[in-house]
Amino acid sequence: MTKARSFMFTSESVGEGHPDKVCDRISDAVLDACLRLDRRSRVACESYAKCNIVIVGGEITIPKLGPRPIDSAINIAAVVREAIRDIGYTHSDDVFHADKVFVNNLLTTQSPDIAQGVDARKAQGKKTAEQGAGDQGLMFGYACDETPELMPAPIMFAHRLGRELTRIRKSGRVPWLRPDAKSQVSVVYENNRPVAVANVVISTQHAADVGHAAIERFCIEEVIRKVLPKKLLTSRTQYLVNPTGRFVVGGPAGDTGLTGRKIIVDSYGGMGRHGGGAFSGKDPSKVDRSAAYMLRYIAKNIVAARLARRCEVQAAYAIGHPEPVSVFVDTFGTGLASDQKIERAVRRVFGLKPAQIIAQLDLLRPIYQATTNYGHFGRTRHLDTFTWERTDKVDALLAAV
Repeated sequence: MTKARSFMFTSESVGEGHPDKVCDRISDAVLDACLRLDRRSRVACESYAKCNIVIVGGEITIPKLGPRPIDSAINIAAVVREAIRDIGYTHSDDVFHADKVFVNNLLTTQSPDIAQGVDARKAQGKKTAEQGAGDQGLMFGYACDETPELMPAPIMFAHRLGRELTRIRKSGRVPWLRPDAKSQVSVVYENNRPVAVANVVISTQHAADVGHAAIERFCIEEVIRKVLPKKLLTSRTQYLVNPTGRFVVGGPAGDTGLTGRKIIVDSYGGMGRHGGGAFSGKDPSKVDRSAAYMLRYIAKNIVAARLARRCEVQAAYAIGHPEPVSVFVDTFGTGLASDQKIERAVRRVFGLKPAQIIAQLDLLRPIYQATTNYGHFGRTRHLDTFTWERTDKVDALLAAV
C-alpha cells in the first residue's frame, strides 16, 4: 500500500471571464459551429485576446463546403461575439465588450500532409488505411476515490468555488460581480486522505463602487462556507479574498488571453500528470483531446470498480498511426490486482485507436463549449455530454481482470 504521510496540496481554477478561458471558449465555440455544419470537420482553432481585439487563427477543413471558404457558411465574428456575450462582457464600461471587439480571422485549411495521415484511406508512405492519430504525443488519465466524482479534492473544491461565483453573477443577485475570477484551495492530507482545508484564495473582478470589506464578507459567507465541506473548514483555515485589495480591471483588458494556457485547470489540478497538449479548439481526431478523455474514462472505471483507490493511465501516439505506441497503468500501490494485469484488462475492454475512441465516446457532436469551464473531468451531471465520465465498464473490467 501507499506509504502513509502528511502533506498539503494546492490546486487552482479560473472563471469564465479569465482571459485564457475566454480564448478557450471562443475556440470551442468555433469548433462547435463547424461540427454543427459537418461532423467530419477537422478543426484546430487558436484564439488570442487583448484589450478590444480578438484574433482567431488555425486550420479548419469542412468537407461539406468543398473549396468554399469557411466564412461562406459560418460567420466567425458572430460566433466570437456570442461566446463573449454569454461569458458576460456586456457592461458599458467594459473595454472588452461583446459588441465592440475587433475580430481578426486568420483561419486556413488543414495541411493535406496531416489530412492524409488522419483520414481512413490509403496514402503513399502511410502504413495503414485506417484513421490515424492527428498528432504525436502522450496523454494521461487520472482518477481517485477522494470525492464522489472520483477526482482529486483540491481541484474539485476550486472548481466548485468558481462555478458558484459564476452562478451568482449570472443570476444578477450581486450586481457588482464581473466575469474575471480565480480560485485556489490548499488541502491538508493525512494518510493520503483529505482532512482539512488550510487556505482558500478567491480573486474576483468587481465594479469600482464596491468596497473590499463587502467583497470579502460576500466571498467567505456566501461562497466559501456554502460550497466547501463544513467538516474541512476549521478555525485555522485562512481566507484570502482579492489579496491585492482591488480587481476592477480584468479580462483581456487587464491581461492577455491565449487558448490552451490553462491545461492544469482543465485536467487534475496538478495531482495527475499531464502530457502537455491543450484541449480547446481541437476536434476529436486530435488525440491531445480525445485520448485524454478516453484515458480519464479508463482510469475512472478502474477506480469505480474498486480495482484501485488511485489510478493513472498513460498512452502515446504517432501521427498517422492508429494504434497507441504505448499504454501504461499505475495504481500507486493501491491496486487489488497487479498493474500489469489491469493493463491487460484495459486493452481487452477499451478500444484505443482514434476511430474507436471517437465512436465509444460519441465525440463528433457540438458539445465542446460545455467542456470549456471548470474542468473537462469530474462533470457527472450531464453524462450524455460528458460520456467519458460514465462508469459503465465496471463489470467488463472486473470480468477481464
